[in-house]
Amino acid sequence: MAADGRQRGKTVRFHNDPARLKREIAEAGPCAKVVLEATLGWCWAADVLTEAGAEVHLAHPLGVKAFAYRRVENDERDAVDLADLLRIGRLPEAWLAPPETRELRELVRGRHKLVKHPASIRQNPGKRDTGPAPPLQG
Repeated sequence: MAADGRQRGKTVRFHNDPARLKREIAEAGPCAKVVLEATLGWCWAADVLTEAGAEVHLAHPLGVKAFAYRRVENDERDAVDLADLLRIGRLPEAWLAPPETRELRELVRGRHKLVKHPASIRQNPGKRDTGPAPPLQG
């Protein structure tokens, strides 16, 4: 988006493809500013964009909750609104944790699951997604 609010470039839709994302951000030019919605799966996109040299901003979900009350609700409209909020300095941002911190958080979440639901993990060992099964007691 240009400084005066006009859209620069085109809107592109594609599936989760890191190589395609790198190509698209390269077309945007150096130091492109990008806003991501903090939804499931934003981490890989933030990493790819940062690696490509983009300035990544993470929109806080509660801050953009008002989008749900619009008459026209689609991804293209969301993208324009997020870019506009960033342009005027009103984007409600969430903290973009570095990859090392996100990795530690995943370890803590995994441990929490093991501690909170040890019996269900022992009964369904194929469903666990972190570490070895805890030893059987008794």
